[in-house]
Amino acid sequence: MIFSGQKISVAELVFKLIAILAIVLALGVLLALIYDVLSSGFGRLSYKFLSSFPSRFAEKAGILSALAGSFYLMILTAAIAVPVGVSAAIYLEEYAGKNWFTRLIELNIANLAGVPSIIYGLLGLQLFARYAGLGRSLIAGALTLSLLVLPVIIIATREALRTVPKSIREGSLALGATKWQTIWCQVLPVALPGILTGCILSMSRAIGETAPLVTLGALTYVAFVPDGLTSAFTALPIQIFNWTSRPQEAFHANAAAGILVLLIVLLCMNSFAIWLRARFQKKLR
Repeated sequence: MIFSGQKISVAELVFKLIAILAIVLALGVLLALIYDVLSSGFGRLSYKFLSSFPSRFAEKAGILSALAGSFYLMILTAAIAVPVGVSAAIYLEEYAGKNWFTRLIELNIANLAGVPSIIYGLLGLQLFARYAGLGRSLIAGALTLSLLVLPVIIIATREALRTVPKSIREGSLALGATKWQTIWCQVLPVALPGILTGCILSMSRAIGETAPLVTLGALTYVAFVPDGLTSAFTALPIQIFNWTSRPQEAFHANAAAGILVLLIVLLCMNSFAIWLRARFQKKLR
């Protein structure tokens, strides 16, 4: 069959049509969801909504404590997960021997990346809230989310390290540099765009997670901003979940407005990842 000047088989043409249909269907559903959220919640977006605490009156309720809780959670999660994840990836990729034990660790890390998030919530509840005695605190939530994103950071960092040409390592070692000097001064700068992109995208996943925090026992009504690591907290997904579970329509509009704020934060984080990647790649050329 001749199609656009190229000869393609009927099976290939059918596959292309199915692929295009799948893309159109996915985009259509996404646009419908965005339209529904915009039409329901755009009218509630205001400075008062962003700067007010939750209330039992829908028109007075805001997301200040949830927004602050999500912000502190992301800062703490990044401070814990990124150094540990990047260090583990460097060790596994550059130093660890290629034996059965290393392969077993790699297999477990890959499997952990696909574990449902509620399992991490149960682990965090038992390990941090009960055994460590941290309770329903901000630091317990950050440690739980760190466990959730750690496999993703390790996998993304290893993939970024593998993209560094072997000739760069060999050239540096040939000039007399140690292995650590080669990794720190040559390999990491080249892999940095990929590492940063992976870390930011993993944080984007963490900020939208609800199940681990609900399992951990984060509060649904908090009328204050967290003032310490052991302070109680709430987060944007929990606040949205709380509002959507109420029967009053006015709270559903608040939930839609909260979803819009969360989408804007996610878009900003993803845009920042793209900008960082482009900036560092430009510097390295």
